[in-house]
Amino acid sequence: MSSTSQPPRKPRSAVYQVEELNTLAAELERDERLRLRPYRCTGNKLTIGIGRNLDDVGITEGEARTLLRGDISRVLGELETQQWFHPLTGARRRAIANMCFNLGLNGLLQFRRMIAAIQSEDWEEASAQLLNSLYARQVGARADRLAEMLRSG
Repeated sequence: MSSTSQPPRKPRSAVYQVEELNTLAAELERDERLRLRPYRCTGNKLTIGIGRNLDDVGITEGEARTLLRGDISRVLGELETQQWFHPLTGARRRAIANMCFNLGLNGLLQFRRMIAAIQSEDWEEASAQLLNSLYARQVGARADRLAEMLRSG
């Protein structure tokens, strides 16, 4: 019985040159294209960015936290355009930012009576206006927490 000897297999290297990774990234961007809104790819998978398959791959915790930081910056930038937001501090500022994050600026601005109460520094009324809303019924305990933040500062 004769055996044929095969050369030993070389281990795969997990080390890639930066240039190779940059070239691969450029090729994938060319082929996948950058899309900043979710779409369905040809395989009917929900996709975003440069070919990120959200259905099968999702995002990592780190990516989610990076998105959150960007969203917080965007929300605070939007709120800075509102004069009534400037004097707020601490918990009240965070409560309004939390609502804006959830509702968007246009949704938040629909809380006209709450905003008027904030401008008058009537924190009981601001809290009551928040709790007396469809939003509060929809988000439950979140609204209770935010209303208490407005009330107590």
